[in-house]
Amino acid sequence: MSPVFSQASATANFTASATIIQPIGITTTSNMQFANIDAQNGGEVILTPNNTRIITGELVLAEGGNVSAATFEVTGQNDFAFGISLPKGTHRLSSGSESMLIQDFTTNYDGSSLNGDGKTIRVGASLIVRPNQKPGDYITTGDLQITVNYN
Repeated sequence: MSPVFSQASATANFTASATIIQPIGITTTSNMQFANIDAQNGGEVILTPNNTRIITGELVLAEGGNVSAATFEVTGQNDFAFGISLPKGTHRLSSGSESMLIQDFTTNYDGSSLNGDGKTIRVGASLIVRPNQKPGDYITTGDLQITVNYN
């Protein structure tokens, strides 16, 4: 009888590939502006991502000034979705020794993917105005940050 041999090994070939995607980027195109406010007995001004001011309490939205949610242009790989991290907690706006607080940041981003032209997103927030807040131009004491990441 002849010895029977079975195949003890086999070989296959493969290749490797990689795709480098466009890095995600974000640029500020407009800063947040609550415009003119008459503090009177105080309250809250809610600035929506769609540039609408809503008040609670006993203050008055005065004429003049620019109303603007913070606006950003996000760029990156076409058809990729991304997430957003907004500022958390409360932050201070100051005018000399006087201050107000900003909080409850919101965005109009709906989770949709990037397209070739990028995506414009807006961020609103709530401004707490104390009764008889002293007149002045109030600005954040430090930069507020928004972060975008691919999902």
